[in-house]
Amino acid sequence: MRSKSSWTLLLLLLSGIVLGGFIGEMASGVPGFGWLNYGEAFGLNNPLVLNFGILVITFGLTIRITMASIIGVIIAILVYRLL
Repeated sequence: MRSKSSWTLLLLLLSGIVLGGFIGEMASGVPGFGWLNYGEAFGLNNPLVLNFGILVITFGLTIRITMASIIGVIIAILVYRLL
């Protein structure tokens, strides 16, 4: 029996989040499927800016979790268990 890699799980989870978010965005205009795009965003509203004169560094992170991305994560976990 093969051992499952944690990198495989991470890759499947990330792809589930991305594909779920994409499907949620696509379904937002379809009547009856708008609930897939329902979710909450959290993170930095205004990015942190460090100005060193010659170099300006901007830090910002916003995470948006939707119903479709949660469904994508659940499907990714199920696929990982089947591997």
